[in-house]
Amino acid sequence: MQTLIRAFLLTLLPFSAMAETVATPEGPVDAADVVLADMLYLQRAVIVFADSPNDPNFIRQMQLLERDPGALAERDALLIVDTDPEARTESRLKFRPRGFSLVLMEKDGTAVIRKPLPWELREITNAIDKFPLRRQEVLERNPAGR
Repeated sequence: MQTLIRAFLLTLLPFSAMAETVATPEGPVDAADVVLADMLYLQRAVIVFADSPNDPNFIRQMQLLERDPGALAERDALLIVDTDPEARTESRLKFRPRGFSLVLMEKDGTAVIRKPLPWELREITNAIDKFPLRRQEVLERNPAGR
């Protein structure tokens, strides 16, 4: 089952061959394929943990995130999924989730928000928009908005 999920994710995700940039796929990326240190100051992470891809909370969270995949891309956020506790990925070792967990990370690598239940996409994007680095980015893109 896990192999099937990884094959499905890999068919959906275009990866960049350039080492200087982090891939910005439109769908979720498997946590086994991500090195968090490579994302520092380039992208923020939205990590969805579950003990199984059949976890109802995981399924609900993915449905909520599918409503507007561009919303996370606008905020330089990479959606990372980790549904295999046996894989012991870097993100799983760092955050040690128990069951379902949603973690929002800032570009500087800090975990800003951890939630034990699914969150609406609107709530996630509003939370990201309140991050200090995100506010700075918005002001730099639109200086007249001060």
